[in-house]
Amino acid sequence: MLILEDVYPADKTARAENSNEAGNKLVKKHTLALSGDELEHTLKGCQNNKEHHKEALYRGFYGYLKGVVIRYVNDYHFAEELVNDSFIKIFNNISSFNALGQTGDITSSFKAWVAKIASRTAIDFLRKKKIDFGKEDISEMQIPPLAQVQMQTTEAKDILKLLNKLPHTQKAIFNLYEIEGFTHQEISGLLAIPENVSRSYLSRAKNKLKALYSENFRT
Repeated sequence: MLILEDVYPADKTARAENSNEAGNKLVKKHTLALSGDELEHTLKGCQNNKEHHKEALYRGFYGYLKGVVIRYVNDYHFAEELVNDSFIKIFNNISSFNALGQTGDITSSFKAWVAKIASRTAIDFLRKKKIDFGKEDISEMQIPPLAQVQMQTTEAKDILKLLNKLPHTQKAIFNLYEIEGFTHQEISGLLAIPENVSRSYLSRAKNKLKALYSENFRT
């Protein structure tokens, strides 16, 4: 049972959208809401290389993506650069976003898609900084599962505030799996670690966050 199961729904696309609420509030700069038909129209314009549509998309999702990146790279200067790098990748690959014209919530689908691009961009940055994601001690491979906990949205926001107190690998894997919706197989490829090691780090991260939450927010 996941520690944040009640906050981050089982559907990974919804988890990627809901969990960025706190991150969105970190940066108001450039943010203009885009959703539904307006978003679909803007995306079609981007696919046709219309600069004003690209600008609208950038302004509409800048804050959202910065909220994603800042969970990995806790430096606002580097985070801004990584957001811009992410947008370059988004515009270069916008034709591969294939949810246009299909039934379903295009906003949720697009947010999940760009969040994964931003996450990968942040991870690549950390790897270039010589952070070895397989270096942390994993002497205890078998970690007991966490007890189920009932959590409110406010508690989820409090937990997001504690992420920077985790070691690099635990923070990265928690973000990738619980928030962005990556599988352990995908995380294994991204971080060059075995899948069972990824699961172990995730268990440790959740245990650590549970302890930190009790220390900082419960009386």
